[in-house]
Amino acid sequence: MAVKEGWTGRVFEDFTVGDVYEHPLGRTLLAADNVWFSCLTMNTNPIHFDAEYASRTEFGKPLMNSCFTLALVTGQSVTDLTQNAVANLGWDDVRLPHPAFEGDTIYARSEVLETRESKSRPNVGIVRVKTTGVNQRGTPVIEFKRTFMVWKRGHVPAVSRG
Repeated sequence: MAVKEGWTGRVFEDFTVGDVYEHPLGRTLLAADNVWFSCLTMNTNPIHFDAEYASRTEFGKPLMNSCFTLALVTGQSVTDLTQNAVANLGWDDVRLPHPAFEGDTIYARSEVLETRESKSRPNVGIVRVKTTGVNQRGTPVIEFKRTFMVWKRGHVPAVSRG
C-alpha cells in the first residue's frame, strides 16, 4: 500500500498578491460556543448567554460574541494561509458589518494584499491578507486584515512521525 503525504500548507513563495482563497470549511455557530467562549474570556455581557435578556434587545435573540467570530474566521483560514506560520503579527481594521447569531453558518475567504521578505530573518516572509466571514446568506459578519510571518520553502521544521 502506498502512503500518500497529506496537505502540509503553503510557504511564503506560494503567496501572490491578488490571490483569493475560499476556505473549505463552514461552521455552524452553537449556543454552547457562545456561552463557553463568553465564560472563558470573562465577557459578562448577558446578550451572549441570557436568552431572556437578549429577547428584549433590538436583536431579539442572543448575539454571538464578536471575539469568538474573530477567532473562528481566523481559524477557518489556517488551512490555506498559516499552516506554516511562524507567528501572527497583527489583526487590523476589524469590522463587524452585520451581527452573527446562534444557528448561523459562517464561511470565510481571504485575499492576499501584500507579501514581502523579512528584513531581519532570511528564512521567513511576511504576508498580509484581508479575510471576510459571511453567513449562510452571504452577508458579511466580519472583515479584518491580518499580517503573519510564514516559513520560506525548505525552512519549515520537520514533523516527527514517531
